[in-house]
Amino acid sequence: MTTKKGISLALLVAGVAALWLVPRMGASDSLLNLLILMFIYTMLATSWNILGGYTGQVNLGHAAFFGLGTLVTRMLYTAGHPLPLALLVAGVVPAAFSMLIGVPAFRLRLRGDYFTIGTLALSQILYITIGNVLPKITYLPIADIQNYQLGPRYSIILALALFTVGVSYALVKSRLGLGMVAVRENEDAAESLGVNAFAHKLLALAVSAFLGGLAGGAYAYYQTSYYFNYTFSPPWSLEPVNMAFIGGVGTIHGPIIGAVFFVLLKEWLVMKVGEYHLIIFGTLFLLVVLFLPGGLVEAWERVRRALTRRPAGKVVPVPSAEGSGLPANSLTSEGEEVPMG
Repeated sequence: MTTKKGISLALLVAGVAALWLVPRMGASDSLLNLLILMFIYTMLATSWNILGGYTGQVNLGHAAFFGLGTLVTRMLYTAGHPLPLALLVAGVVPAAFSMLIGVPAFRLRLRGDYFTIGTLALSQILYITIGNVLPKITYLPIADIQNYQLGPRYSIILALALFTVGVSYALVKSRLGLGMVAVRENEDAAESLGVNAFAHKLLALAVSAFLGGLAGGAYAYYQTSYYFNYTFSPPWSLEPVNMAFIGGVGTIHGPIIGAVFFVLLKEWLVMKVGEYHLIIFGTLFLLVVLFLPGGLVEAWERVRRALTRRPAGKVVPVPSAEGSGLPANSLTSEGEEVPMG
């Protein structure tokens, strides 16, 4: 392991340990709520990034997977089933559902705008359907509300967020991840080199749906009450796209940075301008796509390169070969002698 990797690993472990200790250090409920939202949004953005960022299939219907995760978890958990089982099913159901749309879509080779519009239409269908079938508010069990504590929920959702990022990292660094990136860059060229584009896109969709459903399960366990169809609404599809692009689409840490930035800015804007924050985020998204497509990750790389770039050497007069008694090509621009071969 190189020194740089060792330092990065040590910083990562220290950061995770610090986050784990937050509720044990007497942190306020407002801080825990803020961090929990960051974790859930990190899960959402990271899960979207697997399909949209690494495979190049832009999904505007991610709310379908998130909403199914919340629906399954809330129903199983309120029925008395253990939370681990509810969270597992919250990932499996959206993954299975994604195959119903992924197989025909990818078999028909739907790409670009056609796939994007199809996913958006699907999420809207579910949003309207759930609103008609289940128009009521869902609550946690009475016993849970009476004994509600943020600390245990914080720890569980942190663990789920770490799991989501870990799965994304392992997948992207594997041969499957390389195949996904190849499909994103040029699907026809990737297939000519032996990459099964259909299988890679289907795998990316399934993993993205599973992790998106897991994020929904975390939200259902965290929230005491909400309308069933709320988690299928358009913001849950559009906000992951915003976060991924603002942070840095197609990177591991981009969605994490984007989620933290998004939550902090959203909380501040909601207090200052209310619903007008949607206009600001829409404008910010357009600016990032047009002028900074790599997001904050690209911005940081530009700053880092600018800071580490060596200044050009000072130009000084070079004495002539006749006056120096040396061959003309033996002097540098600084007038220093260099050895001749």
